[in-house]
Amino acid sequence: MSGPRISVGLLFGGESPEHEVSIVSARSIASRLDPARFELRAIGISRDGVWVVRGEPLARLAAGERPERGPHAFLPLERGAEDFPLPDVFFVAIHGAGGEDGTLQGYLEQLHRPYTGAGVLAMAAGMDKWIAKRLWESEGLPVVPYVGVTEERWARDAAAVLAETSRLGLPLFVKPANLGSSIGVEKVKEARALPEALGRAFGFDRRVVVERGIDAREIEVAVLGGDDPLVSVPGEVLVAGEFYDFQDKYIGGKSRTQVPAELPAGAADELRRIARAAFRAIDGYGMARVDFFLDRRDGSIWLNEINLVPGFTSISMFPKLMEASGVPYPEQIARLIEMALARGAQLRAKQRTFVSGSKWYA
Repeated sequence: MSGPRISVGLLFGGESPEHEVSIVSARSIASRLDPARFELRAIGISRDGVWVVRGEPLARLAAGERPERGPHAFLPLERGAEDFPLPDVFFVAIHGAGGEDGTLQGYLEQLHRPYTGAGVLAMAAGMDKWIAKRLWESEGLPVVPYVGVTEERWARDAAAVLAETSRLGLPLFVKPANLGSSIGVEKVKEARALPEALGRAFGFDRRVVVERGIDAREIEVAVLGGDDPLVSVPGEVLVAGEFYDFQDKYIGGKSRTQVPAELPAGAADELRRIARAAFRAIDGYGMARVDFFLDRRDGSIWLNEINLVPGFTSISMFPKLMEASGVPYPEQIARLIEMALARGAQLRAKQRTFVSGSKWYA
């Protein structure tokens, strides 16, 4: 006889610019969650941060609802839903800021509930492209040459920033440090266009990364697990435009993907090795999609970025790569939930408090 179903709070939406992508990911996850094992409790987070739990949260967020927040200052729940029960485990399907940067994970830890994916440290480090690069550099992993710029430094000494970035050559890519789905990313072909591109990027984040533009193939690898994770076959994004931007990823759809990628001898093994090392370097857990550039001129491999809450839409690479590596989509979801419960049990077994035995602090 099977035990009771596990209640899964599917968190999606959020205040991030990737709000719409998250809705599509959540809809896909909900449709493939095994109802015999799991009880779905959809929890949408509106664009202004209110947790939407009544009725059909997926439909309500898709319709753009922004319900009134409840009366309790420390609860983000919508008014009238204050008795909504905590689920056994949370499935985090919020991409970008507020879901993939450690802030949500910290809140869930305060609720003493397990959640899918990595912890606060890994999420914060992986979300910040600048910090991730510095960690990977410390491990000897190959990262695209770059310059990190804060908004404060740009305002204080723009000339020095422009001199530093000029050493990268042209073209350049300007990226907000803490966004995904290529939101806010611009390709700069002329030096005179860089200041305006930086200004627009600072509209999204106070930390910006300027990278050397490389004529490269875009290769992606999926990672599933913990300290000894399963690493997928590599796949390739066959980009239709100059780079894989938001419009192409989710709306225009002119680019396509190839799984597995056609690669030179030995390249697939090296990509998988580096993906594993990049995942472990930031204390990854649960899942990740690690993105690479493969230089067309000499075959050099460059780490681009890591996504610790990768897209789960029908066109997303993470599910495709894992399916090609022998893990069907529903099983990916189940494994992530099982890993969340295992990590939660591991953390509960740790001693969190200390009592000295004296009253010295009084």
